[in-house]
Amino acid sequence: MNDPSSLNLEGPRVRQQRLIEWMREHKLDLVVATSHANVQWLSGQYLRGLFQAAMAISVDGQTTLILPETVPLDGLTDNLLTYPAQLCATLRNDQADACQHLLAESLGNLGEARLGVEFSSFPQHLLRRLEITEAEAIEDIEPALYQLRRIKHADELAAIQVAIGATEKMYTRAREIIRPGISELEVFSELQAAAVQHCGEMLTATGNDYQCNSPGGPPRQGVLAEAGQLYILDLGPSYRGYFADNCRTIAVTDTTAEQREALTWIMRAFELVEERVRPGASARQLYEDVRQLLEQAPIGEFFHHLGHGFGLYPHEAPHLNPNWDDTFQLGEVFTAEPGLYDPRLAAGMRIENNYLVTANGLQRLTNFSMEL
Repeated sequence: MNDPSSLNLEGPRVRQQRLIEWMREHKLDLVVATSHANVQWLSGQYLRGLFQAAMAISVDGQTTLILPETVPLDGLTDNLLTYPAQLCATLRNDQADACQHLLAESLGNLGEARLGVEFSSFPQHLLRRLEITEAEAIEDIEPALYQLRRIKHADELAAIQVAIGATEKMYTRAREIIRPGISELEVFSELQAAAVQHCGEMLTATGNDYQCNSPGGPPRQGVLAEAGQLYILDLGPSYRGYFADNCRTIAVTDTTAEQREALTWIMRAFELVEERVRPGASARQLYEDVRQLLEQAPIGEFFHHLGHGFGLYPHEAPHLNPNWDDTFQLGEVFTAEPGLYDPRLAAGMRIENNYLVTANGLQRLTNFSMEL
């Protein structure tokens, strides 16, 4: 299939400029990104998990990108440097050291510069190589990057739509094959094949819940679907680093009256979500409103979050969850996933849609059947 995201450099330009504006506000001279997700977010460069990369961006807008020499360049940078990640087809275990040595060599002695790094992934030996003189000159920019990443640009939305399209193909295949006696592993295998065919390449990740008669979990050896059960498929394939995350529940055979009644309450929850979400609305309050609604259902319990943002990580802000107090922002994508669970429902249902927050409300990105 056509690749909608490669060589689209307008998104990285905008993201680099937004970071530079943040750097000026916080009086940072340089930011160094060492995690795959943030290197990709800043440069547009997709990198598979076995390889190491890094990127530096100065407050005056100069960028340096460090990549393995065999990776084709898709990213936006002023200065590209490469290192050999493989020697005679053998992957090096010391890639991180090679990558960081090259980065430190290119940056030189930073002296009294104020540096922003990701505390969870920035290596201490790189800090020593850069010869930063004051500990106070180092700032953890990871929380800021997570907030900046909430707003999705056109290249990101294009990749997310490919991943969402993969889930639609997976659900279509699931409805064709789910029947009494099929194993969870067979369903898993068939659905992965459908996603790969749609994306036209290996997936970055496969995602989530493939268990029948269960709220969720990975496929189990030897477990077969039975008549009357509900099959929750919460799928999160990732295309070139960008995730989808949506769920459908499929009946193994004909549905019961109780299952159909529970579904009507799930649909009411979606009506509430689509009515209430606007830029500036409270994600925590939306969770509480949906929880109170589903507590009125005559059967089933709702015991998990209502949803979350997603992108280069499966769970990002906004968090539709009582443990956070986020507000919805223009241009972010998120999931809403109301569910009801009870043994009488065998074992329950969860439906999950993906949305884009617009100035006028929501645009649903998952426009395929929600029927059981």
